[in-house]
Amino acid sequence: MVDPPLVQICDLAGRPRGAGFAVDDRGTVLTSHEAVDGLGRVVLHAPDGGGTCVVGPEAVVALPEADLALVTTEGLAVAPVPVSGARAAGAYVRIPAGGWREARVLGHTDVTYPATDRSHVLEGAMELAVGTAGADALRRGGGAAGGPVVDADTGAVVAVLGTALEAGHRAAGFAVPLRAAAAADPCGPLAELLARNAATVPAYGADLNLAGVLQVAAVSVGSDGPGRTGGPEPVERPDVVRALAEFERGDAAVVALVGDPGCGRTTELAAFAARRAEAPMVWLRGADLRGDDASVADAVGRALERAGRIVAASRADGAPGDLSAERVAAVARGAGRPLVLLLDGPEEMPPVLAHRLDAWSSGTERWLTRCGVRLVVACRGEYWEQAGRLFGAGALYGTAAGRLPVCVRVGDLTGERARLARERFGIPAGALAVRDAGHPLALRLLGEVRAAVPGDGPAGCPDRDEVFSAYLDLMCLRVAVRLAAPAGVRGSGVRRLAARVSGRLHEAARRSLGPGQGDLDRETFEELFPWGALHGVAGWASAVLAEGVLVPAGAGYRFAHEEVADWIQGMHLDLDAALAALVFRRPADDGSVPVPRHRAGPVVRALLLVGRERGSVELGLKLAELAGRVARGGEASWWAGHLLSGVLLRVPDAAVHLPVLEELAERGVFGPAFWWALPVADEVRFGLVRRLVVHDPEPGAGERHLDAVADLLLSDPARAQRELTRWFDDERVLPALPDATVATAAQALLHTHRHGAVDDLLDALVDCGHPRGDELLAVLVDEEPSAVCRAVGRWACDERGARRGAAASYGVRVASRVGAEVDRCLLRRAALALLGRPGDGALHGAALALLLGEPGSAAERRPAAARWDLSGDSPRS
Repeated sequence: MVDPPLVQICDLAGRPRGAGFAVDDRGTVLTSHEAVDGLGRVVLHAPDGGGTCVVGPEAVVALPEADLALVTTEGLAVAPVPVSGARAAGAYVRIPAGGWREARVLGHTDVTYPATDRSHVLEGAMELAVGTAGADALRRGGGAAGGPVVDADTGAVVAVLGTALEAGHRAAGFAVPLRAAAAADPCGPLAELLARNAATVPAYGADLNLAGVLQVAAVSVGSDGPGRTGGPEPVERPDVVRALAEFERGDAAVVALVGDPGCGRTTELAAFAARRAEAPMVWLRGADLRGDDASVADAVGRALERAGRIVAASRADGAPGDLSAERVAAVARGAGRPLVLLLDGPEEMPPVLAHRLDAWSSGTERWLTRCGVRLVVACRGEYWEQAGRLFGAGALYGTAAGRLPVCVRVGDLTGERARLARERFGIPAGALAVRDAGHPLALRLLGEVRAAVPGDGPAGCPDRDEVFSAYLDLMCLRVAVRLAAPAGVRGSGVRRLAARVSGRLHEAARRSLGPGQGDLDRETFEELFPWGALHGVAGWASAVLAEGVLVPAGAGYRFAHEEVADWIQGMHLDLDAALAALVFRRPADDGSVPVPRHRAGPVVRALLLVGRERGSVELGLKLAELAGRVARGGEASWWAGHLLSGVLLRVPDAAVHLPVLEELAERGVFGPAFWWALPVADEVRFGLVRRLVVHDPEPGAGERHLDAVADLLLSDPARAQRELTRWFDDERVLPALPDATVATAAQALLHTHRHGAVDDLLDALVDCGHPRGDELLAVLVDEEPSAVCRAVGRWACDERGARRGAAASYGVRVASRVGAEVDRCLLRRAALALLGRPGDGALHGAALALLLGEPGSAAERRPAAARWDLSGDSPRS
């Protein structure tokens, strides 16, 4: 045990008055009141040449009622010492009494402290038994006043020696317990100082405090977390930051960052850890979980044990003692800073554990609740689709109230944030395909390739697959360079070596498909990348790991980037065998664990490769087969639907597979999020959604396609209005709204959300030439007369005869509804424009009527509006 450094306290004449010790990182020294009592100025000497400080009375906070004093210093190089609670009778401590000596706690008793102004009674002072050699130092004026009483096992200060303390006729061997003194004034300066001590000066063993927990947690995040791998700072996502901040303020125990591989889930998890450095956190990976874990607490305990070993190596007094998950959580909770677990990629858990995910999740939920721990998970949607329900989240991507989990969707960057990310990675506009121009992993890897081989990266406008291919080539070359340097290989020999590395990595991808979890066991890894020599070159394993192509994960190894792993594994997957096992027939009952759902990535990649290499016709046949299996129920149906959606959302143009899409739409397969994310033209999309709306549930009973259309009318009305007019011929009844048809729902949506682009709506209605469009126009004549006047002014000057005819007709109808001079001016100009066309003689009568102020009667207009009761047809209020 290392004894704490003592600060010597003297008067200006240099006479010793006592000792003290540093308590925080602000230079605060804690001592006894008697050591500074009556001094105008106090001189403090740090040990080992740590400097001298002279302070006045303004720097001293006197606490005579506890025989303590706090002294604020500057310039003293003294390490602070942790403070803990009092020790019971029989405990052994160390005290500075004529040198460091061992003492024994006899018990606790009330004592009197005769300060200069008046005497004070101190309750529960610690009585110490010390040998005769140290007894003189404990007498008044003996020089021990203010010295720390240190626990013999942990090194934490538990009390401060007071040589002026008296209990009856006994006047030596007493100390003031610091925690008890602070408890007497919970809002006082001593309590504040000790709280700061607990949060900034680590203590371990029986005295484990918040600072110790924070230190161990920081080691866990630093050693097990991803760390910074160089490159530019990631672009902040305000929506994710805001959602995580709300989670911290709320009561939910679990929040999930859900997204596809490569979207930046791990980056967001690491950014959250960086923002919350003052909160104790433990970083876990799914590969760190074990098949026999009862809950996440088992993995937390192992992570804390690893971090504890690292801390112990840096401490002079050895191991930090008990760092069990429950104890660390209790200390953090008691300090008001609950322990936060960061679980990255839980889907990488062992297959046996994935097979009993429900039991593990239930155990985890119980432990989190009991210990007041919070969990942030970064995972794929396939994992959260199951685990979220087990945690009680309900619908995927929903936000639940109370302690139910919160789900935050992480996707590609868009708009200005995508542009900023491309700028940071040095990627010019147009270097990536549009749909990949905001994909975080594609940006990162392309930036790395361009930085390594300027002007020699993927040419033109590459898509994600081309970026991954270029990245893999770069990694193979880097590994080859590492291998070649010690062996003296140069030139074409390096290129041949890079080709061998590529072959080994592809073999690693093929082998990692076997277990179904995407990892390589240690034996397979060392077979492919031996630590010794291969082809006359040594160090394959270290070279591959040093370049970060493969990384340690649990008991084996994985490709560093999950999406790259899916891509390269998809090249080597036996697709027909996989589809047969997952979709078209039941797997053999051989006792093996089913393939976990999150392993769909390589299968999706293999299907996309069919379209890329064999054409869309071949891919369409496989998609049609999958479509026939969707919605049949069971695991096979899930696989069919997930593979379909995964492929259709990633092909360049899903309209190539329109028959499959129409079949799925007729059956009401998939929710609005899928259909609005499809890479198809809006004309195709609205045609599909038109088939889907008849499957909508009742309002408030779930996601509805009509609500998605309404949202688009609010955000981009011009994009949706013309497409909705094509629904006017559809008289199918909406089962969830028996009084409405598809056609009347389209009318109601256009009317309800007309204000975003009413001018565009009028143009779309007049162009569709449909009776239902005329009905809606008749209503708008009454409700939006100024907009109709503007439309009449536009139409009268249009080269299209149908629009000029509409200008004459609706100009006459709206004339009696306007009073503003600007509207009347528009109508007059429209009338003159119509009269200026000799070929439009049939319209001149209406134009003259406008000029002469003879509009049609109100009775002529009323029937058209009365035929449609908007309140009854509106699909949403």
